[in-house]
Amino acid sequence: MKVFEYGDPSASTVLIQMVDDHDLEGIENEFDAVRKAAEGKLRLIAVKVSDWNTDLSPWQAPPVFGNEGFGSGAADTLEEVKKLCRDRDRTYYIGGYSLAGLFALWAAYQTDLFRGAAAASPSIWFPGFTDYMNANKIRAKRVYLSLGNREERTRNPVMATVGEKIREAYSLLKEQKTACTLEWNPGNHFREPDLRTAKAFAWVIRDEE
Repeated sequence: MKVFEYGDPSASTVLIQMVDDHDLEGIENEFDAVRKAAEGKLRLIAVKVSDWNTDLSPWQAPPVFGNEGFGSGAADTLEEVKKLCRDRDRTYYIGGYSLAGLFALWAAYQTDLFRGAAAASPSIWFPGFTDYMNANKIRAKRVYLSLGNREERTRNPVMATVGEKIREAYSLLKEQKTACTLEWNPGNHFREPDLRTAKAFAWVIRDEE
């Protein structure tokens, strides 16, 4: 995994985001948007994964589009991410878009290392994930969820459940007294992922009310 860093290396607030090449194209625009919305110094560590469907998946699952299924490499990926968060004098937030958003949610169930999880348009349709949420307690204090208002309008039967699943996830988190929000953005899954991710990070790092 390659690591790209943005912002102030001395910042006490550190954002961790799993990315691919497409994410990196908009990462500077994303970071600028977060910085404008937040107060204080920020540092963003973008971690590029080599195999998106394997490295970010918590368990194996069959293909939902094309022929490529999902592996179970999230645990190994998280161990690498933890190495970037060794300075306990800093506050860490994990986030991401699409499957990286799902990984961020899952990671927040595995460790209390992350104060917040910023899941922008997460792949919450992932088989068995809301069942996992129902059976476990998230360890992050703040969780942001979002979805495009056209994302559930798809012919793919698995991905069409994304609206139902995100509502279920939000309800589960609220029932468990987790500080969270669910925001609906205009458009489909591919509209403004950089700005959606920026909004997600901006929400989780703001001071608790």
